[in-house]
Amino acid sequence: MTQTEGLIIKALSGFYYVALGGELIECRARGKFRKTGESPLVGDRVTVLIENGKGTVQTILPRKNAFLRPAVANVDALVILASRAIPITEPFLIDRMTVLALRQGVEPIICVNKTDLAEPERLAGLYRAAGFPVVCTSAETGAGIETLRALIRGKTVAFTGNSGVGKSAILRRLCPELRVETGEVSRKLGRGRHTTRHVELFPIGDETYAADTPGFASFDLELMEPIPKEDLAELFPEFRSHLGGCRFQDCAHRQEPGCRVLAAVEAGEIPASRHQSYLRLYEAAEKLKPWESSK
Repeated sequence: MTQTEGLIIKALSGFYYVALGGELIECRARGKFRKTGESPLVGDRVTVLIENGKGTVQTILPRKNAFLRPAVANVDALVILASRAIPITEPFLIDRMTVLALRQGVEPIICVNKTDLAEPERLAGLYRAAGFPVVCTSAETGAGIETLRALIRGKTVAFTGNSGVGKSAILRRLCPELRVETGEVSRKLGRGRHTTRHVELFPIGDETYAADTPGFASFDLELMEPIPKEDLAELFPEFRSHLGGCRFQDCAHRQEPGCRVLAAVEAGEIPASRHQSYLRLYEAAEKLKPWESSK
């Protein structure tokens, strides 16, 4: 019986697959996790007790961040895949994910895929102007893949986005030996089939790890970490230079007179769609109970 530290690289049906040096050990989690409500996540560093070739996750080492969806921990960057072709990505989905990433101290990287099918610059320009790293790719032709590789080199990254935008296909371009499934997009529904059934961390070279995560066909705010409304404006980078200059100290940047953010939207300095996303998130945050917003 030995105890050692390792990295969870896959979670599936109650089993955790932990990398211990060059070995992969199938583990169960101790019962105490059910009692505390805390679950190990892909990306966690854990201590494992090994007995007769089987392992038990004993403790979760301190995390620097954790996400509910995608269910990963200790992420350096979140690659948010989007598309201007079927399925067309709604900007609000991207905006919600950038807010979640920034709140966790994770770098958001916007990847506009399927450039072989649709012109990407209208969407890409929106996020370049906001100050985010943006790359335009085609999993079909390989365009932009090396630029993406350079952006994520040496990091642990999670890939997320609405179903059908090409997360698994991009991973296969980054590391052809990976056996991640890809699925066709339903033209009738305008969304992809869910081909990734679990979260898994893949080594893709240069000390880079990538998590492929189940796509989602719709965006469910209730499944995401709550964010207090007072924190939202700081999580929109293009708002920051205008904050503190409003007429009212407690300005919510919604309809108040003398609001610098609203003036910037009117002047075209802040895209209207980004401000609309802020308003939608603010409205959702207003509905939080006090104990939820303090999480």
